[in-house]
Amino acid sequence: MQEQSIGAMLAAARQSAGLTVAQVAAATRIREAIIHCMERDEYGDCGGAFYARGHVRAIAKAVGLDPEATVHLYDQQHGGAPQPMPASSVFQADRKINLPERRGPNWTMALGVALAIVVVFGMMRVLGGGGDQVRTGDVRAASARPSVPPNTPITEAPKPSPSAVAAKNIVTVRIKAKRSSYVNLHDAKGRKLFAGTLKAGKTSTWRAPDKVNVLLADAGAVTLHVNGKRVKGLGGRGDVVRRSFGPQKPQSR
Repeated sequence: MQEQSIGAMLAAARQSAGLTVAQVAAATRIREAIIHCMERDEYGDCGGAFYARGHVRAIAKAVGLDPEATVHLYDQQHGGAPQPMPASSVFQADRKINLPERRGPNWTMALGVALAIVVVFGMMRVLGGGGDQVRTGDVRAASARPSVPPNTPITEAPKPSPSAVAAKNIVTVRIKAKRSSYVNLHDAKGRKLFAGTLKAGKTSTWRAPDKVNVLLADAGAVTLHVNGKRVKGLGGRGDVVRRSFGPQKPQSR
């Protein structure tokens, strides 16, 4: 089975978000005609692969899909990411660098300064009459270690132990792909657990505390289990579904 195209995915996500093409065009500043063409997987009016990837990223963000994962899927369906520009075409290796000329030391000025120092030193000895001994003040090096009275016990405040997340708050989500489909999962704090295409026949499991938010680009292509129980009635083929799942409720006695 062929996996869902980028254009169909963008159109389904836009309809699921309740947005019109005009609203997406206003949010992304991309012309409505181009958005209509992209939803039909026609990218000739985008101005090249570079701009097409930028349009895919902007529209995916506007309709609630993961931008990087959507662009990655676009690259897979359209021959891979574009090759980077070689550095030799940007920088010229034969560029000349002008270095300032090094000049020798000014011996005349150095000799004059040395002579002036000798004259000043001789006048100080004649006028001062002091001996050659120079007294230095007593300097005691400060100890780097603080002084602690002997036989004084050193106590440290106990470190608080980190609170472990209770097992009852863990949400377990298992997805099995009947055919390749795009899947996006985030935890309760918005951190990404997974975003990408789940290949046909593959089963993956994710765990997170408190809540797991799930986006399915094709609800009919996967089987979903939450906390060991299968979720029924997700949707049909090509349906874009958003669901949130919490931890398993304790059984009443």
